[in-house]
Amino acid sequence: MAKFVETITNIFKIEELKKRIIYTLLLVLVYRLGCYILLPGLDPEALKGGISGTQEGLVGLLNMFSGGAFGNASIFALGVMPYISASIVVQLLGMFVPSFRKMQMEGESGRRKMNQITRYLTIAILAIQGPAYVTGMIPRNAIAVGWSSFVFNLVSTVILMAGTMFVMWLGERITDRGIGNGISLIIMIGIVARLPYALVAEFGQKFSGNGVGGPLILVVELVIWFLVIIAAIAIVQAVRKVPVQYAKRVIGNKQYGGVRQYLPLKINAAGVMPIIFAQALMMFPMLLGRWDATRGIAAAFSSYTNFWYNLVFAFLVIVFTYFYTAVTVNPTMMAEDMKKNGGFIPGVKPGKQTANYIDTIMSRITLPGSIALAFIAIMPAFANIFGINNQFASFFGGTSLLITVGVVLDTLQQIESYLLMRHYDGLMKTGRLTGRSGM
Repeated sequence: MAKFVETITNIFKIEELKKRIIYTLLLVLVYRLGCYILLPGLDPEALKGGISGTQEGLVGLLNMFSGGAFGNASIFALGVMPYISASIVVQLLGMFVPSFRKMQMEGESGRRKMNQITRYLTIAILAIQGPAYVTGMIPRNAIAVGWSSFVFNLVSTVILMAGTMFVMWLGERITDRGIGNGISLIIMIGIVARLPYALVAEFGQKFSGNGVGGPLILVVELVIWFLVIIAAIAIVQAVRKVPVQYAKRVIGNKQYGGVRQYLPLKINAAGVMPIIFAQALMMFPMLLGRWDATRGIAAAFSSYTNFWYNLVFAFLVIVFTYFYTAVTVNPTMMAEDMKKNGGFIPGVKPGKQTANYIDTIMSRITLPGSIALAFIAIMPAFANIFGINNQFASFFGGTSLLITVGVVLDTLQQIESYLLMRHYDGLMKTGRLTGRSGM
């Protein structure tokens, strides 16, 4: 405890870091307040319980990413998901379209161009999602003003677009003048905001005296949850270190290079994206319920605790992990960069053989990484089967857990770098956070 208090004291001794943390907290507060401001013209009483159907499937995922604003019909209802979608599209274009790949290689100027394209694409996506949300999600009996449907839809769409752009601006300001990645931090805050309600519901269920558990069962659940968090941290931080030797050069009286470093290949290079893609794809079997011949298939995939649902879901997570890793990790580019800088892997020839070697390692380590990711993805189903309520069960795995763990580790890494630059001890007395120098 003394070490913890000392670390917190050291954090606030650094003036720049203190200002960044306070600035981040203020902008996060602005975002959370905006999540409870309704669209103009809606009846608060009619939407007191939120929009129905926002707790399951892809719609529930959108509601989670927006911190409940999607279900509250607030001005931030669409959150940052349109921006995330646009970013994914631009990232994929950078892998397959030569002009976008060229922009990626242009450094800072290319990054600015791609950010501008991402913003324009976000507006285009908002122009589609905004009207779809207003017409498809908001019940007509909740409209309290005497506007025509066209006027209400137009005004609400414009406000939703402005709300998302404002949230994007908040995220960029946090990234530039705050601490951590702003967009990721906003998503994580929206997820964590549901945790107190989930814990209260779970405590109420276990202490209700209706035979669904008790204090001992609750303690066991919390211990298992803690172990799952540790496993998620291990998966996020796990890397395979490939030794890289740099050639020794003598210029004048000085020697350059000749040192051995490591190329860190992440076991889970795809992050949380395979789970998001798989969850989106799992919505399609439910459409088969419209026909009698396929109604049984739709029923089998209607519940996330169903055996076939989880089997297919886990399989899709594994497939998408391989796909997204192949898209984002380019062994050929790694080999070329290594060759340009005079580096080589001991025992492997530079060039094509190095690229094949890296590709082989990635293929081998992606298998256990994808299986572990699939297990985390279906953990909420197991938690629900064993009596944990739906709200708290979602924190036992899936996107909620992985996003939270990833963002927290990234933010702590930035805080630790400030401490180490000012010659203070890091956040951990032993061990290292991923990204610390001397890896």
